Amino acid sequence: MAKPTGERFDHWIDSYAKRAGSLSVSEVRALFAVVSRPEVVSLAGGMPNVSSLPKELITESFEKLMSTKGDMALQYGGGQGDITLRGQIHDIMALEGISSSVEDLVITTGSQHGLELLAGLFLDEGDVVIAEGPSYVGALGIFRHYLAEVEHVYTDNDGMSPEALEQAIAKLKKANKKIKLLYLVPNFANPSGVTLSAKRRPEILAIAKRNNILVVEDNPYGLLYFDKKPPKALRSIDDNVIYLGSFSKILVPGFRVGYVLAPPPIREKLVLAQESAILCPSAFSQMLISEYLATADWQKQVDTFRGVYKQRKDAALKAMKEYLPSLKTTKPDGGFYLWVDLPQGMDSKAMLPLAVKELVAYTPGTAFYGDGQGKNKLRICYSYPTPERIDLGIKRLSNVINLQLDLQQTFGKG
Repeated sequence: MAKPTGERFDHWIDSYAKRAGSLSVSEVRALFAVVSRPEVVSLAGGMPNVSSLPKELITESFEKLMSTKGDMALQYGGGQGDITLRGQIHDIMALEGISSSVEDLVITTGSQHGLELLAGLFLDEGDVVIAEGPSYVGALGIFRHYLAEVEHVYTDNDGMSPEALEQAIAKLKKANKKIKLLYLVPNFANPSGVTLSAKRRPEILAIAKRNNILVVEDNPYGLLYFDKKPPKALRSIDDNVIYLGSFSKILVPGFRVGYVLAPPPIREKLVLAQESAILCPSAFSQMLISEYLATADWQKQVDTFRGVYKQRKDAALKAMKEYLPSLKTTKPDGGFYLWVDLPQGMDSKAMLPLAVKELVAYTPGTAFYGDGQGKNKLRICYSYPTPERIDLGIKRLSNVINLQLDLQQTFGKG
């Protein structure tokens, strides 16, 4: 067979597992090569502002760890994770109203790994995961990889609509679909920035319980509020909720340490699944974070991060008001993101190359839906650039959007 012109022939195409066909490049990850160019203002990837963390705090923790427990830190660890760190995580979760046993915590290689392990435990081909509309792109990639279907539920400024959730469940049941999980990012959600209201939280949980649907609460941003704390965690209301947490946003992402709090039967299977996949999470990363939590004033550092991100959020909203006042955008109370509505008929994915040419990048709205929705939406991430760069980036973005508006008006008149 002749080699297809312009394509790399894959000799193993007939050998891959069926789920390998679901693998595709993330629209966020695909932007990394572009946004790494210094002249481009990146409002795309959700990178924490690690420059706001004094490096000496990590250096001191590293030196103490290596001088006192170096051999242990460089060795294999247990499949469930370091017991000392699990105790410290127990205290962190208590800040959001969660009471639990350290025995029900599993340390993972980032919360993304925890979600992947859960998907492997629960999802068969054709199963349904219910999620917010829009929802986190990394989760959608995992669900797609396990050949599950994603049903997006209408979400407004108060989070997922309970009424829309009930309607979606009824529709899926009528179609004889098997609903396995309800996946939520309730605090300062990625990508919308919205928070599930205190009133809706017990309503959502009650609907899930009536329909025997397992709730997965993904909460990487919960401590990064601006002026007021978000409502207490879903897990604090119902012990059967699976809770995902991470140190990527409140410390640094490079250590790749997350955690899962799950009911005992699920926790046991998570440990077995993790041992089968990676033997154990990194002992070094866990113990270094544990040392940092024990010796540094980490809550004061989180306060610093809150101030940094609030300043950048304010800069983004100010720039939107100045340069794109006609566009609707969310106004988050924490986290990293603005969700922007473009005029009908405008395609944020098609517009992206024009934006990059204008030296600004964002993430198209279609990345955050599993069914092609979101063409006239886009996500702005304000966590990484300086306020001055945010202003410049949104000014550049306005040039692109206003040009598209002019073309629409001209075409309409023509």
